[in-house]
Amino acid sequence: MPEETNAQLESDELVPPAEPKAAHLPLDKAIETQADLSAEINAIGDAYQRALKDGAQPEIQPRLDYPPYRSSILRHPTKSLHHTDPETIELYSPAFGHQDVHALESDLTIQHNGEPQGERIIVAGRVLDGDGRPVAGQLVEIWQANASGRYIHKRDQHPAPIDPNFTGIGRCITGPDGSYRFTTIKPGAYPWKNHLNAWRPAHIHFSLFGSEFTQRIITQMYFPGDRLFPLDPIYQTIVDQDARDRLVASYDHSLTEPEWALGYNWDIVLTGPKRTWTENEAYGDAGDDEE
Repeated sequence: MPEETNAQLESDELVPPAEPKAAHLPLDKAIETQADLSAEINAIGDAYQRALKDGAQPEIQPRLDYPPYRSSILRHPTKSLHHTDPETIELYSPAFGHQDVHALESDLTIQHNGEPQGERIIVAGRVLDGDGRPVAGQLVEIWQANASGRYIHKRDQHPAPIDPNFTGIGRCITGPDGSYRFTTIKPGAYPWKNHLNAWRPAHIHFSLFGSEFTQRIITQMYFPGDRLFPLDPIYQTIVDQDARDRLVASYDHSLTEPEWALGYNWDIVLTGPKRTWTENEAYGDAGDDEE
């Protein structure tokens, strides 16, 4: 697995740095619109399709430098990355006994005194290696916005209601067949200040630990049919549509429970050409040493 990333919860999405080239312009000209960003996104997509027709290999991982994602200008590595030796304690495998992760932690709708607001959903799937074999005993953590698109986080100050009965954090351990399952609330879209009227598609963040504390991956799961996909620079950093599709869950009627919750299935593939994109990979093949 890729190495751990020291990512601060949603910091780049909620308050991205100002775009350098616009800093010297008057305010009304510096604020770029969705039409401006969409034109850049479409131009990059068209260039990629032309490259494919000319024989280029598909790009299954996100581009490190993706100009429409404005804060990536300041975040992506500009120098070669260097591995550093981890502390000895970080090389010990995480130990998850029966008392460490309770089965009820996977249900985000029962963590408080009342019912959370919004659409109840079930998200389930399997964690697999590149050969399709299950990865058992892995810690899977999720965090997300509430149904109004609001995080319980001091950086999130947009005027959407905070749900006192929904914190948006859960975890579980994969079963012998690599399976995981969460009951939660479908998150809402939210603004993130990359440009004027910028909104992130609804998504759930996933974190998985491997056999050592230095082995962690972080990724995002999206929902099918979201109209914000073409407008979102983060989703579009993966220029290949097949690779993007692997971040989108599928509606699964067999998971849906009558009179209770809709079901979504999403498998996470850790290695190989069909692996699920992870945020660690945005920092380069060598890992996250720069972040």
